[in-house]
Amino acid sequence: MTRAITDSRHEILRAAAQLFRERGYDAASMNDLAATLNLSKGALYHHFQSKDEILFHIMEHAMEITEEQVKKPVLALTDPEERLRTCIRLHIHVVLQTRDREITVMLHENHPLPEEFRRRINARKKEYVHFVEGLITDAQRAQAVKSKVTPKVAAFALLGMINWIYQWHRPDGSITEAELVDQFTEIVCSGIFG
Repeated sequence: MTRAITDSRHEILRAAAQLFRERGYDAASMNDLAATLNLSKGALYHHFQSKDEILFHIMEHAMEITEEQVKKPVLALTDPEERLRTCIRLHIHVVLQTRDREITVMLHENHPLPEEFRRRINARKKEYVHFVEGLITDAQRAQAVKSKVTPKVAAFALLGMINWIYQWHRPDGSITEAELVDQFTEIVCSGIFG
């Protein structure tokens, strides 16, 4: 694929992510996207076969962002508690810094995907949940803690809390990103370490 085609696809995906975030997937049409990009509908179909395919690629990119900006740096660390704390901090950062783009579209618009695309995205999400669960397991073992909170429940709770931030947090509001990180880390660590 040439650089120009890759750049065009990327531009379409970025515009679609913004449009889906603003209007919702169901309310945004291919005509709307073509108008936003000042392209013909045929030009869109040159790059993508359907709106579903566009949504799938947005979600794939969101998972790549998460893996690159959260998982990769966490895996470079050795201390189990530091890995967990870093995961919390970086995941919050990704959700807040990519506001109105791929991450929030992935978090909000999973239901419309056709079965094949949904299965592929859900497999990646499940793998990430297992990654977080493993971080919690390792942190509990390192602390020699016998908590009533299981790593699986803690992982779902942690990801649910963080992934919901985009619904209520305002960048100009009274709670800063650093305060969110501190408070979420305290909630999680208090729970999993007892």
